[in-house]
Amino acid sequence: MGKIEKSDDAWQAELTPEEFYVLRQKGTERAFTGEYNDYKEPGTYLCRACGNALFDAATKFDSGSGWPSFFAPLSEESVINERDVSHGMVRTEVMCSRCGSHLGHVFDDGPQPTGLRYCMNSLSLTHKPKDE
Repeated sequence: MGKIEKSDDAWQAELTPEEFYVLRQKGTERAFTGEYNDYKEPGTYLCRACGNALFDAATKFDSGSGWPSFFAPLSEESVINERDVSHGMVRTEVMCSRCGSHLGHVFDDGPQPTGLRYCMNSLSLTHKPKDE
C-alpha cells in the first residue's frame, strides 16, 4: 500500500473529533480509558486512520501505564519513529508509516526480547481478530 496524504478537512470528515485530536493533532487519550488497554484478543492492530497493519496482539503486554503497550511493531516498515521535544520532555514519537498519524510513543523500559514499550493510544488503533 502506498502513502496516504489528505488535508485536515478530509481527515476531519472521516474521523471522530477524539480520533482527529489524537491521530492528526498528536493528542493523548487519558490513561486507563482506552478500549484496548485491557483487551487481550488475538489478532492484529491496525492504524485507525488508514488500516495499515501495525502490531501483532502476541506482542502486547500489560505495562501498567494505562495505555495499550507492545514490545515490537509488526515490522520495522509499519511505523516511523521521530524525536519529540513537546511538553518539556524528550521522547520518541511513533507514527503510522502509511499516513503519518500519531500513534503514541516508544520507551526503552519494555520487556525482552526487545526491551521496548510501544505505548499507544487506543484511539489510534483498530483490532482485527485473528480469524478475519
